[in-house]
Amino acid sequence: MKNKKITTAQTALNFGLILGGTNILYGIMLFALDMHYQNDTATSIIGYAFLIGIILWGIMRFKKINGGYLRLSEALKTGVGTALISGILIAVYFVIMSQFLDPNFIDKSIEYQKQMMLQENPEISVENVNKIFDMQKEFSGPLVTSGFIIIFNLFFGFIISLVVGLILKKSQPE
Repeated sequence: MKNKKITTAQTALNFGLILGGTNILYGIMLFALDMHYQNDTATSIIGYAFLIGIILWGIMRFKKINGGYLRLSEALKTGVGTALISGILIAVYFVIMSQFLDPNFIDKSIEYQKQMMLQENPEISVENVNKIFDMQKEFSGPLVTSGFIIIFNLFFGFIISLVVGLILKKSQPE
């Protein structure tokens, strides 16, 4: 029986689906609790923990399956690929959520952010806050936001993969 080497693409697809699915389930939970538009620190930290943990898991799994060896390029391909697949899934979920499940999502999110800004900075006038968020609303469409979601995932996926790859890399003896 031949030992079949698993590819970075296979690993990225598998762990991208896991990460995307986990984030979608987390998003559905936040939606059910009506917390999906608040974007507070605790929910963000949990999202980052998913991203870091599952990319790390994917790279470590790839290294284990491939005899304990890992090149930096393999870590980057695995991590960025995982982030890309996940980002696409999350972007699709975002479009569905903001267009069908909660068509008022963007308005609720902006209104919540306005209220938070006015609470944290009482010296700012309501007119100035409205101007700031009117500009933000122009760039808050579902497709633009989906693009930012994918770019964000790719950027952090690259950083996480780079750090993990530098720590875990181990070359095969020649």
